[in-house]
Amino acid sequence: MGTQTGRTALVTGASRGIGRAIAERLAADGATVAVHYGHSESAARETVAGIERAGGHAFAVGAELGVPGDIDTLFAGLESGLAGRPLDILVNNAAAAPAGPIETDTPERFDQLFQVNVKAPYFVIQRALPLLRDGGRVITLSSVVTRAGNPGQTSFAMGKAALEAMTLSLACALGGRRITVNAVAPGITRTDANTAFFEALGRELEDHLVGLTALGRLGRAEDVADTVAFLASDDGRWITGQVLDASGGLHLGARV
Repeated sequence: MGTQTGRTALVTGASRGIGRAIAERLAADGATVAVHYGHSESAARETVAGIERAGGHAFAVGAELGVPGDIDTLFAGLESGLAGRPLDILVNNAAAAPAGPIETDTPERFDQLFQVNVKAPYFVIQRALPLLRDGGRVITLSSVVTRAGNPGQTSFAMGKAALEAMTLSLACALGGRRITVNAVAPGITRTDANTAFFEALGRELEDHLVGLTALGRLGRAEDVADTVAFLASDDGRWITGQVLDASGGLHLGARV
């Protein structure tokens, strides 16, 4: 019997990449998973179909984040799929990609980034609170860029740092209900969604990135999903208000 048997989960941005791996892992542990997607319904349905082929339970929920009415749309689909059941696990994974260095950023791109990466997770949690059972889990995806400067991702890093501050505050606010609130910070992670990016980098640059990581390889989506699954499990019951680094030791120092 899985550790999440009988429980329910919402994973935003779960149609591909890290979000898909998280949804698959929670479903493998026994949870019924709401697979959220912003644009690609077909990819979300592929995720659901894969979960069901493996013997799990899932349903797709579509809602573009960062636009008016996004939270209403998301929760209309979620509540329909839950059919009266409470929510046990909320994973805020959906995010807009970095908008580039400050020299080429624009107010419009900055605002869109914060709409999707900061405002949406905050109000997803707000709306989820009446559905979340006491003793539930809130897990938000941050990034190693909050502790390791990347000039090409300044606004992205600012948004992720805001999520880490939110995590700390909400852990205090929701502790009375025994709801744990944590963040997971991946590093350089190779997924089905960014294969073309790594192919464009070339072997030499990829080897350089591997050399920056203490454990000597790029991350995989499953590495992050397993970390999330731990926090979502009963074993993670005494951990709250934390940012758990799941980067394999990226930028810890020279490997000598």
